Amino acid sequence: MNVREATIDDIEGIRRVARESFEASYEEALGADRIERGIESWYSTETLRGELPDDARPFFVATADGDVVAFAQSYLASRRETVGEIDWIHVSPEYRGRGIGSRLLERVEAELRDRGATRIEGRVLLANETGTAFYEREGYSEAGDRDVDIGGETFRERLYVKFVTGDGEQVLTEARSGPDGTLRYVAFDEAVRASQGAFYPVYADRERTDLYGWMCGNCDSFDVAIDTMDRYECVECGNRRKPARWDAAYL
Repeated sequence: MNVREATIDDIEGIRRVARESFEASYEEALGADRIERGIESWYSTETLRGELPDDARPFFVATADGDVVAFAQSYLASRRETVGEIDWIHVSPEYRGRGIGSRLLERVEAELRDRGATRIEGRVLLANETGTAFYEREGYSEAGDRDVDIGGETFRERLYVKFVTGDGEQVLTEARSGPDGTLRYVAFDEAVRASQGAFYPVYADRERTDLYGWMCGNCDSFDVAIDTMDRYECVECGNRRKPARWDAAYL
């Protein structure tokens, strides 16, 4: 099995794998018609011909005996920091369970890091339990759910995030300059899910003994308001989190 950059010659293989993967993972939730419309919209020959040469959108395929059996799409987003976004990782059903998805993810992460990403994000519909388990197994943290419209119907999608250094080491505690210029320590492994991105506790010390406040994972602002009911809201971007009776923190 070989992992390499995708080329125009891979288009038909990419389209085939996308259809097989969508049908295996989402047919029950999305339905055959919606999947077919999605394939023709996202993976039409014209769309792929425009996307594959785009240097800002790393696209890798995994091949076996010369045939495409999996692929991964990603791109770089410039926010307050450079963020690597993973669009999709698709593996043909007959090749699942062999570690191909992990190898593709490793290659994509390395490419995104090389291009300056310090945070990597992936999204997956909650209907795809295999996909959510994959990100959790690969060391990603849940960072919030949102509603997405697919073919006129609303589905829940979960955001996963991983903070990394240039050498690929996952960051759990990161020193950042606070509003007053003093170093504060963000605990990325203590995320609290919210509407647009997780909230992360910020400590006054690296040992995490003195809680200073919270950072919004959507815009990196430290200006987060919390009321007596433990509702969180980012003053800068409006990211919100309110307690719900099904939240494990309140059981």
